[in-house]
Amino acid sequence: MKKLKMRPNNTKGFLFTFCGLDGCGKTTMLTLLTKDLEKEHKVFLTKQPTNAVRESEIFRTYMDKPNHDAYDYRSLSLFAASDRLQHINKEIKPKMSDGMIVVSDRYFYSCLANLRARGFEKDKWIYEIAGSVIKPDVAFFFDVPVDVAVRRVRSRRAEKDRYIDMELQYKLRDEYIEICKANNGVLISTENPIEDCYAIIKKEVERVINK
Repeated sequence: MKKLKMRPNNTKGFLFTFCGLDGCGKTTMLTLLTKDLEKEHKVFLTKQPTNAVRESEIFRTYMDKPNHDAYDYRSLSLFAASDRLQHINKEIKPKMSDGMIVVSDRYFYSCLANLRARGFEKDKWIYEIAGSVIKPDVAFFFDVPVDVAVRRVRSRRAEKDRYIDMELQYKLRDEYIEICKANNGVLISTENPIEDCYAIIKKEVERVINK
C-alpha cells in the first residue's frame, strides 16, 4: 500500500475527515464532534462525494443494483475523484482559509478504498491526483465487523431493503485499515462504547487545535 502524497494544509483552518464502511458509526462520531466544536468555533460540516455524484445514474447503479455491466467502474471512480477535487478546492479550502474547522463525512481515502477493493490496485492515476488534495489535520477511520455494519444499515427504515455487495464490504474493510496505516490515520473500533470512541477523537482534535 503506497502512501498518498497530499499537499499540506497551509490555511488558518483545520480539516478532520471520517471514513469507514456504511454502518461503521462515523455519523454518530462526527455529529458529536461538530456539536462540541460549535461551542467555540465556526464549523463547516460537509460530505463526499457531493450530490452531483450521489444522484447520478452511474452511482445509483453501483449502490443499488447487483448488475453493473452497463458501466466501467473506472468511469465512476474518475467521476467521484473529480467531484472531490472540485469540492476540496472550491468549498473546503475557502472555508478553511477563513479560519473555519471543516468536518468531512468521507474523503479522498474512500475513493482509493473503493478502487482497490474492486480490483484496480495497480492504477496510478489516483496517486497523482492526490497531490492536489489537502491533507487532513487528522484522518479518522472507523472499523467494525462487516456483519455488524450491515446490521446497522438494515436497521434504518429507508435502507432495510437496500442492495449490499457483501463480498465488496469485506474487501473495503481491509482496504480502509491498510489505507489508515499507510497514511498515519487514527483507527477506531466502534465496537467499543460510544464515549470511549469519542474520547479518542476529542483528544486528537484538541491536540491539533491547541498546538
